[in-house]
Amino acid sequence: MLDGKISRVFIADDHPLFRCGLRMSLDQKAGLEVVGEAGDGFEAVEKIVSDQPDIVLIDVDMPGLSGIGAIRMLRKALPDLRILVLSHHEDDRCVRDCMAAGADGYVLKSIDVDALSPIIECVCHAKPVFSPYLLNLSMDEISKEKQNSADFALTAREKEVLNYILDGKVNKQIADSLFISCETVKSHIKHIFRKMNVTNRVQAVQLAMEKNLLDR
Repeated sequence: MLDGKISRVFIADDHPLFRCGLRMSLDQKAGLEVVGEAGDGFEAVEKIVSDQPDIVLIDVDMPGLSGIGAIRMLRKALPDLRILVLSHHEDDRCVRDCMAAGADGYVLKSIDVDALSPIIECVCHAKPVFSPYLLNLSMDEISKEKQNSADFALTAREKEVLNYILDGKVNKQIADSLFISCETVKSHIKHIFRKMNVTNRVQAVQLAMEKNLLDR
């Protein structure tokens, strides 16, 4: 137990048996108390915003809303919330995406609870974590990706248009959704193509996805 404070833990995972086993194991650890759980992303966000635990243990693969999507929403709603990803995915890209979305750490599900509990407490209390089980990638690398995503200097409106393009909307549908004229939509698309150095919608969407320009 760090600083004599109980850490309130929320578990977000779509496997009931995993949640149950993890809850029982963590509740036996001094300094940790599981205060809630959820089986899908949207339910998790709703309960976490309502209950405001100290730390969330969240899986990447969640029905309804992905773990990464939930992390983005939670980071905006609760900036001080500590978020630790528990996943079976070992690839660097998944770790990088979670960290870029706002996670505080990434741990594989193969970890033993005796190794997990001190990581939870350290992350919860913003203490340095020295563990071979924590798969945080270099924050410099993540910051570089974020910088790359901002290189195009797209405006908020241009990003809105780009999101509609990703959804397959034609100019008239985009104009109706944003309450602007088709000519204004065409002008936004022209600026998007120029800033991104592309010549068509497919190239624009592909590049936006590669550079994490779209909140998807």
